[in-house]
Parts: sequence; C-alpha cells; structure tokens
Amino acid sequence: MQVLDSQIGDEQHYAIHTRPQGLKELENAASQYLPSLYRRAYRYVGDPHDAEDAVQDAFLSAYKHLDQFKATAKMTTWLTTIVTNSALTQLRRRPRHSFVSLNEPLNEEQGYFLSDTLADGKPSPEDECASSESRGFLRRFLSELSPSLRQAIQMYHLDGLSVGESARILEVSVATMKSRLWRARTQLKQMMNGLYE
Repeated sequence: MQVLDSQIGDEQHYAIHTRPQGLKELENAASQYLPSLYRRAYRYVGDPHDAEDAVQDAFLSAYKHLDQFKATAKMTTWLTTIVTNSALTQLRRRPRHSFVSLNEPLNEEQGYFLSDTLADGKPSPEDECASSESRGFLRRFLSELSPSLRQAIQMYHLDGLSVGESARILEVSVATMKSRLWRARTQLKQMMNGLYE
C-alpha cells in the first residue's frame, strides 16, 4: 500500500513540476502552429468566425487539461486533436438549415436581391390570356366534333376515366374507344393548327 501511495505521490509531484514546462510547450506550439491549427478548423467549419472560435475553445480546453497531456506524443498532435474536436463541436451546434433573407442583396452595385432571382410559380398575364384563349377555342372545336368523338374526349380527358371504363360505359370495344380518341385528337390538332396558319 505504501508503494502505491508512493507512486501516486511521485506522479502528482511529476505533474506539478512539469506543468510550467507543459505550459511553456503549449505557448510555443500556440505561437508557432496557430495558422495551421486555424486552417484545420476552417476546413471543418467553413466559416472564419467559427474557425476562430474553435481554435480559441481548443486552446482554453488544452490549458484547462494540461495535466492530462502525456509527453509520449507531441504537443502539436495533442493540440491538433483538440482543435479538430472543437471544430466538430462547432458544427454540431449549428442549426441544420441555414436561413437566407429574400431581401439580401446579391449585387450591391446593381441593386439585385435574392427575391429577384426566384421564379414566380404563377403564370404571367400573357400566359393566362393565351391559355384562356386556347381553352375558348378548344371548347368551340369540341362542339364541332361528332358526338361519338366528343364523348370519347370528354370521358377520357375531362372526366379522367380510363380507356376500358369509357369503352364499357359507351358499350364499345376498347379498340373502338382508342380509335375514337385518336381521331378526336387528330381533328382537334388540325383545327388548332388552322388558327395559327
């Protein structure tokens, strides 16, 4: 038991005497390797402010836990590990989704904003007008089709029925229904093309 107490006492005595030496080694490593440690943190976090914070937190942690440094490794290796862990901690603290204001300027000189680059999901007034006009012509051309072709188009395209369902309701074969749909589409296409000639 006395041998064990003697060993523990020797280790504490060694740690107390080596702390000033370890502190000097930490200061030397910090002054000499600060740029490379900063670059390492920056590679992980991608933000200069977060990289600075990670390095600062790492040095603070290294100072607090200097008594845990084992001289079997280099001080720079130990610091690099602490900086890496600190940078990873910074990443974990970040919100998962970044938010950007739509009023954030993209080009200060020309006054462009992020909202200017987003596509409007609504059709333009010109598109609405053309679509409305096209629907009007389509209705008129549908009324000019024969009743059997008009029924085929109505059931399949407007009512959303399948070819088989439409054929059953009209009491015709599936092949007849497909033929009527093909003829109706062909005639409508010819009528629509005749508008723009």
